[in-house]
Amino acid sequence: MKQQRMQIPPGLTDEQVIESRLRHGTNELQSKEESGLFSAIRQTATEPMFLLLVAAGAVYFMLGEISEGIFMAAAIVLVSAISVYQDSRSRNALQALKKLNQPSARVIRNGRELQIPTADIVPGDLMVVEEGEQVPADARILRAVDLSLNESILTGEAFAVRKNGGDVLYQGTAVTSGMAWCEVTATGNGTELGKIGKSMEQIKVEKSPLQKQIGRFVTKMAVAGAGVFLLVWGINFYHSGNVLDSLLKGLTLAMSILPEEIPVAFTTFMAIGAWRLMQMGIIVKQTQTVETLGSASVICTDKTGTITENRMELAALYAHAGRQVYDAGNWHQASAQEVITVAMWASETQPFDPMETALHKAYGQTAPTDLRPAFHMVHEYPLGGKPPMMTHVFANAAGERIIAAKGAPEAILACCGLREEEAAGVRAQTEALAGKGYRVLGVARSTFEGAAYPAEQQSLPFVFIGLVAFYDPPKHNIGSVFASFDEAGIRTKIITGDNTATTVSIARQAGFKGGERAITGDEIANMQAGELEEAVKEVNIFTRMFPAAKLRIINALKADRQVVAMTGDGVNDGPALKAAHIGIAMGHKGTEIAKKAASLVLTDDDLSKMVDAIAMGRKIYANLKKAIQYIVSIHIPIILTVTLPLLLGWIYPNIFTPVHVIFLELIMGPTCSIVYENEPMEQNTMQQPPRPATVTFLNWRELSTSILQGLMITAGTLCMYQYAVHSGLDEDLTRTLVFVTLMSANVLLTLVNRSFFYSVLHTFRYHNRLLRFVLLVSVLLTAATIYIPPFAAFFQFRQPAVQQLLLATGAGVLSVIWMEAWKWVRRASDRPRK
Repeated sequence: MKQQRMQIPPGLTDEQVIESRLRHGTNELQSKEESGLFSAIRQTATEPMFLLLVAAGAVYFMLGEISEGIFMAAAIVLVSAISVYQDSRSRNALQALKKLNQPSARVIRNGRELQIPTADIVPGDLMVVEEGEQVPADARILRAVDLSLNESILTGEAFAVRKNGGDVLYQGTAVTSGMAWCEVTATGNGTELGKIGKSMEQIKVEKSPLQKQIGRFVTKMAVAGAGVFLLVWGINFYHSGNVLDSLLKGLTLAMSILPEEIPVAFTTFMAIGAWRLMQMGIIVKQTQTVETLGSASVICTDKTGTITENRMELAALYAHAGRQVYDAGNWHQASAQEVITVAMWASETQPFDPMETALHKAYGQTAPTDLRPAFHMVHEYPLGGKPPMMTHVFANAAGERIIAAKGAPEAILACCGLREEEAAGVRAQTEALAGKGYRVLGVARSTFEGAAYPAEQQSLPFVFIGLVAFYDPPKHNIGSVFASFDEAGIRTKIITGDNTATTVSIARQAGFKGGERAITGDEIANMQAGELEEAVKEVNIFTRMFPAAKLRIINALKADRQVVAMTGDGVNDGPALKAAHIGIAMGHKGTEIAKKAASLVLTDDDLSKMVDAIAMGRKIYANLKKAIQYIVSIHIPIILTVTLPLLLGWIYPNIFTPVHVIFLELIMGPTCSIVYENEPMEQNTMQQPPRPATVTFLNWRELSTSILQGLMITAGTLCMYQYAVHSGLDEDLTRTLVFVTLMSANVLLTLVNRSFFYSVLHTFRYHNRLLRFVLLVSVLLTAATIYIPPFAAFFQFRQPAVQQLLLATGAGVLSVIWMEAWKWVRRASDRPRK
């Protein structure tokens, strides 16, 4: 194989790469997309709140109220700026994710092999692809070794297709076995996949369940707002006969009802949450995954490289010829060398698997003569079968052949024809080695004349040589990871291709609970659906797994209404990763196929990152609910304070105008989207069970709590209204006291709703600089509208006496502070688990 590599052309020079890129562009699928800024402005200009502001401003100008019209125009600019800023934050976060999530490819340039982003590939590049990768550009094969690809992305056919020198590879197809050197012929939109992609530009991404729930909620509120708007417009017109003035009052109510902050908050929370996860080394490929993370109830993890260090050391071997077991370092006897030699020839010539790397290293240390430069691979049977094995055929210039196989001991034994007592002895040695936590492989050699190799490797006449045993120690932190999952109410299941004894031993060493029983892939395949669903509830270790069995486990867990996360790194993990609610690929050892199928990637292959990811998912979801509950609670008193005086015929029927409502909207928007997004995770978050997948973003208990909060604040504002009227105060002073009551309630509501369990005194210790800033600005702006004469005149406020101001502030506080008693009762009856 080394000789083959030396015959490969040196590839393009740097100058040729630049010239090719100037001529053909980057290897990216280009679509007709408008600029991000223009898109944000266009989207903002079509939002209902923007249109209401424009309508209100136009009515003010038509009525000759120039200052109010100018204020509304300024509000339009400010609201638009906030919307564009929020969109920019979300877009920048997603762009950063896109760049970090960009796949890489191997090319040969200037005679050296390089790892580059796939976008940098140019026509003429010499590209290297191998098993587990996706083809990054269309190319013509120069040389292939046992190459087969899955081209279903283009053809729809699921079976693998063999490829040889001169054949064409297409971008997006998956390499299922072997490797190849090829010359790139087309990139970007010039590829076959790019041509198809142009016809798919109009296809829209489907919204997530949470997005749909929020969309339905906002739509219902908008419909209700339209109905009440017409009612208020009609009542005012009936009383005044003035169309424009009545329209203005109707617009006031419409603005108070429309909860446009909710979809903005959702977009902001998801995008910024994905960006925060990226900062932690967790790449989220779709922002919708963020909302699912907090619901994860089962995590299915593989063993090698996830639970263990993935640094396989050759710990022991069994030479069948002398029925002798050799420990590490004692490899110099001839029988031990034979086992190592055969195992090495059954490995890839340029190994990336840690076990094969260890075998090559051991061979280099023990072989009297290194034969690797003299032999090249002439035929290969890739890893396959249940349980799996693989076979390589090598030859030298003189025509001498080496045929070597390795794989699961039971697979090797099945094709070696040992007497039963011999096979029983080998099985006993396998169990003994596996019981120490070693991963054990069987090794065999064969002979064959002629070029017509049998279709199946099992048809070759194999001779059993021995066993090789590798030790991959558990990661130092894996015990605490399992404990964290358990504390969070998340069940962990180990799904591996290794044998039962090895897996159970490693699980025990790693501190894994519930590993007393294991089920194999063959047992899974033979189970009926109902039987399997019961088994996956009880069993936590699944061994000798193959793709179809993994997929059955994932689907059985989903049928049990579990939210399933699964880790994987290989080609065979693709279907299960795709089927899981949260597919998790490994950044280092994961294949491109696994990364493509997964919904998030752990950049450093550390499962403890999933604890952080789930905590972040729960925090984001909890904070989003707090923001939405805040929006619901504060909108209710605005709506009712605008509506009830009119409907009940009170003396001052239009206590608030559009300028008051938009002032409140400008304060509420940053509070829900910025303040709550920055809230830290509550200390009991990871001691709570996962959120059931069937739960909506606001259940009735939560919604009723928010409605009650809103009604209590309404009671405070209307009581202050009646107090002012009965005290003989004029409309401006009444409006001032009602507004102060509402603003003080808003400030305290922001603080109280930081937690629906812990007291406001406890949450004062939470670190959130933006909270202090937003609340300070809210208080200062409110004071400015009252105590600065031009502002007071504009808002039709009048400076109250100190006693009146304290009374209004106290009414606002009392309308919210009762929630602390409710939380105290909840803490007393529903304490978090420690």
